[in-house]
Amino acid sequence: MPADRKPIRVLFVCMGNICRSPTAEIVFRHLVAEAGLEDAYSIDSAGTIGYHRGNPPDPRMAATLEARGYRVSGRSRPIKRKDLDHFDLILVADQENLADVRALAKTDEQLARIRLLTDYAVEVEADHIPDPYHGGRAGFEKVADLVEDTCAGLLEATRPRDGG
Repeated sequence: MPADRKPIRVLFVCMGNICRSPTAEIVFRHLVAEAGLEDAYSIDSAGTIGYHRGNPPDPRMAATLEARGYRVSGRSRPIKRKDLDHFDLILVADQENLADVRALAKTDEQLARIRLLTDYAVEVEADHIPDPYHGGRAGFEKVADLVEDTCAGLLEATRPRDGG
């Protein structure tokens, strides 16, 4: 990446920041690394509530990701108003998260940065990433499937075109 270009700053958001948004952060980091574009992106995740602050990803979600070959890391944190100025893209899991994050926005510029992660879906048709927290294994697998698809679409849509 040219020295004068700042990384594309991406923040993934769900409610508790222990299932969906850390999954997106982990998957997107992996895809970016595979593409050799680590310097082109700054990636983080957050939650709309602080209940799980400091916790690692949900063990069931972590097991699902590890079985797919991902390195699981990170700690939950709540979204902050300053995140809306810092990040170029704020990608939320569902309509409730969308409303919560939009409520933090004070400017049209901030609002324009907030989108649904499923806007980047390629192979799947989905209008949200469902919360698997109160379900079984199939729910975590579905989330991983959706996130892998949407993150692949996100990388394609945002990839620097000059080779990084």
